[in-house]
Amino acid sequence: MRIWKKPISVEHLTEVHVGTAVQHLGIEFLEVGDDFIRARVPVDTRTRQPYGILHGGVSVVLAETLGSCGAMYASGEDQRAFGLDINANHLKAAPSGWVTGTARPVHIGRSTHVWAIEMTNEKGELTCVARITMAMLPAR
Repeated sequence: MRIWKKPISVEHLTEVHVGTAVQHLGIEFLEVGDDFIRARVPVDTRTRQPYGILHGGVSVVLAETLGSCGAMYASGEDQRAFGLDINANHLKAAPSGWVTGTARPVHIGRSTHVWAIEMTNEKGELTCVARITMAMLPAR
């Protein structure tokens, strides 16, 4: 079942993130399905920490980006989405390549959304799992 209440596409998501941290970090939107959004981030000089692996904060940026976009586009025109809480468990280091995140809703309610984001390396191994809770407030 398609959950989107607003027009959404890879092209649109890419366009609205021009000039933001998402673009600066090289995050690329890959796919919008009926109930998920997928994007990836490169493991390179912009995103590594001093020990040569993907910075955990960059994984959280990817998760927050995906969960926030999910909540925004799965809500009506009369709502705005704001992050309330995010947590992440870093499971495996990523020293190179790309890390791909997929966000799916756990709960879509009137006042809150909860989204789960799984991130994998190029071998399909889980590198990080995150969960974001979004407050859904009236649009101004």
